[in-house]
Amino acid sequence: MFGNEFLQLYGTEMKRLIPIIFVLLWSTGFIGAKYGLPYISTGDFLSIRMIATILVFLLLIAFTQQEKLTPSQILHASITGILIHGAYLGGVFLAIDFGLPAALTAIIVGLQPLFTALLAVLVLKEQINKIQWIALLVGLLGLYLVVSGSISHVQFTSSTLAYAFIALFGITLGTVYQKRYCQGQPLLSSACWQYCASLCVFIPIMWLEPHTPIVWHIELILSLLWLVFGLSVAAILLLLYMINQGDAAKVTSYFYLVPPVTAVEAWLLFDETLSLTTLIGMVLCVTSVFAVMSAQQWHQRKLVQSLQNK
Repeated sequence: MFGNEFLQLYGTEMKRLIPIIFVLLWSTGFIGAKYGLPYISTGDFLSIRMIATILVFLLLIAFTQQEKLTPSQILHASITGILIHGAYLGGVFLAIDFGLPAALTAIIVGLQPLFTALLAVLVLKEQINKIQWIALLVGLLGLYLVVSGSISHVQFTSSTLAYAFIALFGITLGTVYQKRYCQGQPLLSSACWQYCASLCVFIPIMWLEPHTPIVWHIELILSLLWLVFGLSVAAILLLLYMINQGDAAKVTSYFYLVPPVTAVEAWLLFDETLSLTTLIGMVLCVTSVFAVMSAQQWHQRKLVQSLQNK
């Protein structure tokens, strides 16, 4: 009885906090990588992280006794995992590992809301109005301003740049694929199979990389623990939940908030400076997400009113 009353009273408010919690968690990904990568290679880092995450999910599934997936659901979840986890994480980590600045990587991956919005219209037949398109473009401008101070006089190869675009297309296609083919799947079981499939990407990376010994420094251990529980468990479950509950374009607009929040975290943790340009970019990013959300809510209210009038 108390549980039902609690959900009725606070369920809506808790749902409103989910995007905020997701952005805060997701933004720490680069911070965790920055702490851990000096002591381990990319392939080892990601493979160990995925194996640990799979073990956590197996325990959660056993504890909750969540239902198993059908063979077709396993196939769809595996494809989603290769895209969202394998291509995205692998691309981002390899791009940075091979010399592409994190800021430039963020700009490229930051194109995701625009690509997702386009695919959502073409594939999922979602409706995106002019205000939302303008807001998405404003968010892209804000994203550029947030990280533009870090990309001047940067030299990189086309192959290194390709890793960042692999990450972009991976997270974009994975989000749309999740919405199209994994709707309604049990979250824990679906996520577990996604991580199992991502190992098919990370283990070859581990084998192909030059062998470097792992230094089990406390920063590496803490980084792995946080990336497993904070990112691979909590943040991913929130992301999958939001994709299942909302429009794909609406959900991915939250990614515009990640670079500004990351910049603030880097300022607090690593004493990195925040320029006026960066602050203006942050305001544009926040404004973009607010505009997308407001336009979506207005459209839903108009739709409800039109149905009531009929």
